[in-house]
Amino acid sequence: MSDDRVLVFFDLETTGLDTTGCDIIQVAAVHEDKVFNVYILPGQPIEEGATEVTGFTVRDGQLFCGKAQKTTTPLLNALKSFITFLRSFGRPVLLVGHNAKRFDAAILSRVLKEWSLLGQFQEVVSGTLDTLPLSKELFPNLQSYKQEFLVRHFLGTEYGAHDAAEDSKILQKLFKHWNIQNKTILGKHVF
Repeated sequence: MSDDRVLVFFDLETTGLDTTGCDIIQVAAVHEDKVFNVYILPGQPIEEGATEVTGFTVRDGQLFCGKAQKTTTPLLNALKSFITFLRSFGRPVLLVGHNAKRFDAAILSRVLKEWSLLGQFQEVVSGTLDTLPLSKELFPNLQSYKQEFLVRHFLGTEYGAHDAAEDSKILQKLFKHWNIQNKTILGKHVF
């Protein structure tokens, strides 16, 4: 990983945990101070468990997080805007996410395929680094590898977890804090 790829930290919030069928509710990404964040009105009900974790609900055809109504973007526009954001860096992007391989990247890839945008996405994104298995390798004796625990453990702070923008911002801070110099270890967790 001694290349010129831009690290872009990203996260999704969804209607549930089924990667083969859940809808995306929020897509967020961050590189340094540059932030991308969109909300999407889902086409299916939000599972009760997802609402408990994220606070997202749909009422009267509007998306809410807690009591705050969110301005939504149609899914196709959100995906195209995300690709445009990634393309704006002018060089290949390495997406970085926590539990990305099993969850976020799987959903994003499926949805991009459904909208025939996977090719455009792959022109910009050269891979994804998953910080979940990376953290397990780097710090084998921790009691948890959930992002919230890692943030408390390493940064000594709490944050607005399960908001994709906040999750992306804090993951960037956490990753910088780790200051990983071993490119071989990083490379093992890129897919």
